[in-house]
Amino acid sequence: MITEIAFAGTPVTNIKRAREFYEGVLGFKPSMESAGGMWVEYEIGSSTFGIGCYGEMWKPSEQGTCVAFEADNFEAEIARLKLHGVKFSMEPMPTPLCHFAIICDPDGNRILIHKRRSK
Repeated sequence: MITEIAFAGTPVTNIKRAREFYEGVLGFKPSMESAGGMWVEYEIGSSTFGIGCYGEMWKPSEQGTCVAFEADNFEAEIARLKLHGVKFSMEPMPTPLCHFAIICDPDGNRILIHKRRSK
């Protein structure tokens, strides 16, 4: 029986460029590196997110699985990402349960920036 999500990861084609995005733009702090620096993990809340550069074995896709990162201040985060010139594939959108927008990393992987509404 599955009991939890151990971690989420996304493939990248250029680890240096990806780290500049995830660390420099999104502000993530690396918690672990392996595979000669081709796998990097970030602790986000109680979860782990990783990026990996493994060539033909694991390729990025704009049609692949999407991870949602919760923002403490949605509007400020969206403004900060736009200031950094991040590509948006879906502009911010409110729903009855949340606000979200979809951005792309340098490889075209889609990422949700998300904020739950208060109950």
